[in-house]
Amino acid sequence: MSEEILDTLVEVEIKEPDDFLKIKETLTRIGVASYKQKKLYQSCHILHKRGRYYIVHFKELFALDGKNSTLSQEDLERRNAIATLLQDWGLVKIINTHAVQDKAPLNTIKILHYSDKPNWILESKYNIGTKR
Repeated sequence: MSEEILDTLVEVEIKEPDDFLKIKETLTRIGVASYKQKKLYQSCHILHKRGRYYIVHFKELFALDGKNSTLSQEDLERRNAIATLLQDWGLVKIINTHAVQDKAPLNTIKILHYSDKPNWILESKYNIGTKR
């Protein structure tokens, strides 16, 4: 990854290596909902690259892969709101706070409680580490 791209991502610290999986699972329950279908589209992922961690929108991952991406300001603001939530919950510490200044309103993001997970279809539009 080039330094230019890294500067636009939200870099975070995690307390314990085990927290990575907890954050990864939490992110599967945060995104944009289709209430009619009871389907939740995951917005963000945690990326571990060269010993550093990033909260990234799935469209940023497409761009990093060199694929076409329709990443919008709204997508970035949603990512910023989600990263800030993770920090508020004590799961991460945002390193480059300047990157998360503009945030989407929380009413544009659906957060599923863990116990509600079986009642929804969780869909990821990007799978890290797998070839499509």
